[in-house]
Amino acid sequence: MAEQTKEIQIGPQGRLVVPAELRRELGLNPGGRLLIRVEDGALILEPRQSVERRLRARFSQVDPKVSLADDLIAERRADAGRSGMSRARY
Repeated sequence: MAEQTKEIQIGPQGRLVVPAELRRELGLNPGGRLLIRVEDGALILEPRQSVERRLRARFSQVDPKVSLADDLIAERRADAGRSGMSRARY
């Protein structure tokens, strides 16, 4: 996919129209979902499927038997326990 710059105008109620050429290139269809974020002062729109693929690739090495949520909860509880103990000393 070649990098392209297109100028578009913000319409009523802040609506943007993605040019047809770019919609075809990205496989965007009516009703399709985009994720939007601000990064370094730029507005980034990405097809939801692209973000999902990137996240799956990022976490593909994680053992499916491991619960990252459970690990995070345990880590936060341990941190809370340590900070509670340090306050008790003072």
